Amino acid sequence: MLGRPLLFAALLALAAPATAVTIYKHVDTNGMVSYGDQARPGARVVHVIQPGRGLRDLRSFSRPSTPARLPGRMPRSDAPDERVRLDTLKHAGGHTLRVQNDMFAPVEVELSLDGIGNVSGAPDRAIRWIVPPRSQIRLATLAPRDPDKPMRYTPKLRHALGDPRLRPLPHRYPLPWRGGPFRLTQGANGQYSHFTPKGRHAVDIAMPVGTPIVAARGGVVLHTENDQRGRSPNPGGNQVRILHEDGTMGVYLHLQEGSVRVSEGQRVQAGTPIARSGNTGRSTGPHLHFVVQRNVGLAVESIPFQFSQPVNALPNFAVGGD
Repeated sequence: MLGRPLLFAALLALAAPATAVTIYKHVDTNGMVSYGDQARPGARVVHVIQPGRGLRDLRSFSRPSTPARLPGRMPRSDAPDERVRLDTLKHAGGHTLRVQNDMFAPVEVELSLDGIGNVSGAPDRAIRWIVPPRSQIRLATLAPRDPDKPMRYTPKLRHALGDPRLRPLPHRYPLPWRGGPFRLTQGANGQYSHFTPKGRHAVDIAMPVGTPIVAARGGVVLHTENDQRGRSPNPGGNQVRILHEDGTMGVYLHLQEGSVRVSEGQRVQAGTPIARSGNTGRSTGPHLHFVVQRNVGLAVESIPFQFSQPVNALPNFAVGGD
């Protein structure tokens, strides 16, 4: 996420009136985010400043950034930036720091302040809170110790989708597709790609493009992607994420373009048709990538699960998948 020192540097760099400036966002292998006006491998354009439009165009830089999506690894499908944000409300008495959660799920947040100067009311340690779905909450109100001098501080907001206080309930998942039988081409701890915390317990099921995909468990649809045609921009391709009653989330990846039939905020039952299988994103062949995840404490990770019936299996790494 972008701190104020970097924001001020961007403001200074872009303040001079000249030609249009393109701003690039780069995420390194450690997940560190940086912005600049020079294109780098893996960077993407986040904003173009047109002459005469001024600093108003930089307001998007105040939003926290998503975790890095690393090539060849389980794509990170956390809450999109614009749906969980920190707002600074300025008033006569100082500043109020408020978190807005526009997701259809609770979100765990952590707010910390660095570089504090001339500030009264700053917390001694980071504030952690669970923000309910579609709501906002005040985390801190700051006032200047000396009203004649400006306050100095850099807010940092971390967030993770879900409520870590909830514990998974025992559940055996019906197969989330219609037809078959199909092959399990990569399972838990697979050597091809299932080795990160987010995807360690995922399964890949090889199946023809267009196979009906159904919800393996009832819940609320949190996130969908439906318009990706090929491998980029999202390594997971088209997808659906569903929040279950115990705080776990079922994630369905690599779906066929235009096939998603559910919408965010919709409540579905087990067996509800949600999409068709595809070959989008970083996929080596048509298959469904299915994983169950939960918030383990400011981090969304995969957890073990069981299907309610056997799936014809090959060794975990016998056939490529993602």
